[in-house]
Amino acid sequence: MESIRRQNPQAALMSLEAQAASARGGFACLFSTADEYETALITARRAQGRYTQGRSYWPLTLFIGCALIVVGTVLLFA
Repeated sequence: MESIRRQNPQAALMSLEAQAASARGGFACLFSTADEYETALITARRAQGRYTQGRSYWPLTLFIGCALIVVGTVLLFA
């Protein structure tokens, strides 16, 4: 506090304002809306490769399995 008293009041006020702005900046959010945050989050996850769609053979396998069941049922009752 002694160093503030030795300075002129205008310089001390400017110094305190700068320190307050710096302290507030540490708590500030980088995004102004939730949409900006979600867009940045999705972009970061895409960059990590989380949303990649690999070739899935499950639909084809299930279709062939159902077709075989239908054919087997038709042949059983024919």
